[in-house]
Amino acid sequence: MQKSQTKFSKQRNVINHLSSGKSLTAARAKSKFGVKNLRACISSIRAKVETYGNWEITTDGNGAYSMYDTHPGRRTYTFNRDGTRTMIA
Repeated sequence: MQKSQTKFSKQRNVINHLSSGKSLTAARAKSKFGVKNLRACISSIRAKVETYGNWEITTDGNGAYSMYDTHPGRRTYTFNRDGTRTMIA
């Protein structure tokens, strides 16, 4: 029996990677997720995740992108890997 896998979009994979606390370069994004233009992908992601002021996407001097939670601490909800919002029990 084959295990069912959910296929995420390239943007969702980048968001999941960045939100886990890891940084990402263009070369790594291309090899790992197939993202050909990381700058455009980040621009689109930034518009989504920075809208409510909860996350901030930054870049270092070497072109690696990172995403930081601007309101760390206890929350009553979380996001699943597929982007759906879930209450924390």
